[in-house]
Amino acid sequence: MKTIPEIANFFNDNKIFIISENRPFFTFADIKKQINWIKVFFKNQKILKTDTVAIVLENGPEMASCFLSVASNCCAAPLNPSYTKFEFNYYLNDLKPKAIIISENSNSSIINVARKNMIRIFKLSYNSSDVSGKFILKSEKSYTDISNGKNVLISPKDIALILHTSGTTSKPKMVPLSHLNLCASAKNIVKTLNLKRNDRCINIMPLFHIHGIVCLLISSLFSGSSIFTSSGFNALKFFPWMKRFSPTWFSAVPTMHQAILSRASKNLKIIENSKLRFIRSSSSALPPKTMNEIEKTFQCPLIESYGMTEASHQMTSNHLPPGKRKSSKVGFSAGPEVQIMGKNFKILKKENIGEIVIKGENVTKGYKNNIKANNSSYVNGWFRTGDQGFFDKEGFLQLTGRIKEIINKGGEKISPLEIDNAIMEHRSIFQGISFPIYHSKLGEEIAAAVILKKDHKLTAQKLKNFLSNKLSSFKIPQKIIFLDEIPKGKTGKLQRIGLAKKLGLEK
Repeated sequence: MKTIPEIANFFNDNKIFIISENRPFFTFADIKKQINWIKVFFKNQKILKTDTVAIVLENGPEMASCFLSVASNCCAAPLNPSYTKFEFNYYLNDLKPKAIIISENSNSSIINVARKNMIRIFKLSYNSSDVSGKFILKSEKSYTDISNGKNVLISPKDIALILHTSGTTSKPKMVPLSHLNLCASAKNIVKTLNLKRNDRCINIMPLFHIHGIVCLLISSLFSGSSIFTSSGFNALKFFPWMKRFSPTWFSAVPTMHQAILSRASKNLKIIENSKLRFIRSSSSALPPKTMNEIEKTFQCPLIESYGMTEASHQMTSNHLPPGKRKSSKVGFSAGPEVQIMGKNFKILKKENIGEIVIKGENVTKGYKNNIKANNSSYVNGWFRTGDQGFFDKEGFLQLTGRIKEIINKGGEKISPLEIDNAIMEHRSIFQGISFPIYHSKLGEEIAAAVILKKDHKLTAQKLKNFLSNKLSSFKIPQKIIFLDEIPKGKTGKLQRIGLAKKLGLEK
């Protein structure tokens, strides 16, 4: 199965696929019907498989089925509903979509942006008595389209999804992902996690992010299993959802795991009665302390994986028992070829630090409309991830940080992940992240932002004293800031780059 419509046709039965809180189940037969409904609608609207349709919907069953239906007929471009008018304008000008899909009651600023740019607006509506994920679209008004193109069957090479990179160090880049890319990655995830038809996941990841789209949604479709499509991450609702919908697994970013852990002691009975066979973490580094606490609390293995948008999510992963897993390591190749490349573009041996490079069916063929980025990102058939790391003696991949995030203190190259992990070892720390600040003589100095656990007290000096037993003196943060909340990215990840400026430490 190398296209999303092929997967939908394969599991064309009445087994439960999408679950929501207040509506009847949505089956695999239902998703096939919804894909076919969109096919007819797009044909009438002259939407071709080469066109792009932006989706601006909140998390939930309609977002899930809408993405799969749109991606089965053209190129889907999900956007964060919380974007500002300025951001929407940037992304729409970049994507040049033929249409956008919004909910019928939406008052999003994208509406005015779309009208200004003469982009069609399709409004999504549903009947609350219908099954979860069933919807219809209505065009805001009639448009004249003089295109003469013909729609043909979707092929593995056709682009199914376009996402933008985070743009933390440069302008966001468009990442086109084909059906082959997405299906190859979903197949890899299904194999890594041994997903079966009786599995069920809770999706708390945003469905405008590669983690939620591929790992949770498409992998559930590929394995013929079911997915509870939540309205988005909510630590207060997580355990009631867990009790009601009996998931066998879920996947999240570290900040979500930490928030869930903070409420675990009040929900021990739910955890004891749960059917979880594993928990997964990806998209940013998970502190070893957090991993150990999760496994102890939930009495199941935590599988840390390593992924990125350009690889359709998964690149490496730790193994399920009886296979090996290590805290602070992101496992072995889990689909694509993964190697470490040196400065001379030669592949390095184990235990040598360099840039992580990948190639395989799940890897994008190149950024859209960005020759400069493509020229610098591909070397000898390998895609350069921009991440630094090494393979240990056993073949586990150890990340040392984004190359652009490595702190250069007077010529000393310091991995911020090493500092983060040391900070998180302190019993009073709930969340912590290190980052560089400007220093007139050294170039960069190390700072850290931390959040304390409830009712815990700690001074900067006491934390420095604690770190002195774990880090060399030059790695200890010289400035420590205590916060109630650390600024996060749109997907809930702590973002190191630009943090000094956000906290008012740099002009």
